Amino acid sequence: MNNTIILKISSKSNPNAIAGAIAGSLQENKRVELQAIGAGAINQSMKAIAVARSYVAASGVDLACVPAFCTVKVENEDRTGMKFIVKEAK
Repeated sequence: MNNTIILKISSKSNPNAIAGAIAGSLQENKRVELQAIGAGAINQSMKAIAVARSYVAASGVDLACVPAFCTVKVENEDRTGMKFIVKEAK
């Protein structure tokens, strides 16, 4: 069973909606991976992680974010992007 939720983020993604998805997934003991290609998408990802951190802070949870490169297939072409693995900090 895979406990990782993958969210593909674009420059037009709503950070508050992404933050809600992150917080909800973490409550189900799942890890969240945000995948972003381009500066705008990376910016929206970072904003979403910051907002999600404030959402879960009320319940005494802190988040850890691990950035890494990833390869994503877009229209049968490999593109290099960033992935952000978000999980509960231990």
